[in-house]
Amino acid sequence: MSAAWDTRIGAYGLIIDNGKILLAHWNESGAAGWTLPGGGLELGEDAATAAVREIYEETGYTAELDQLLGVDSLHIAASGRLNGSDRPMHALRIVYRARTIDGSLRHEANGSTDRAAWVHLSDLPTLDRVGLVDVALRMENLL
Repeated sequence: MSAAWDTRIGAYGLIIDNGKILLAHWNESGAAGWTLPGGGLELGEDAATAAVREIYEETGYTAELDQLLGVDSLHIAASGRLNGSDRPMHALRIVYRARTIDGSLRHEANGSTDRAAWVHLSDLPTLDRVGLVDVALRMENLL
């Protein structure tokens, strides 16, 4: 294994209310799918702060974190990188249970997501979603 890896740490919120889950539509470098609102930590930022910031940026909602659900570790081979990098990536995805406390639904402008929506949990099987959604639902024992 090469010592030249990229590392990305992200923080995300699993927000479920009245049988619906809040999702953001990721659309970047020719790939797309529904995902949890959240994203990468900025330099010096803690995970909880990043999750709240990213949820707001991607959905328009101010969120409150209820509980750390878990940390998922994902390895992406260089051949699977969307940005053309020749280095593999290790992604650590920190998932919180969260709830909205203020704001209203809106879409992110000029970001890696282009839409936000409340989706019925019963509609998830037919939804084009990234694996992180299922990871979070398993952490919460909903899948």
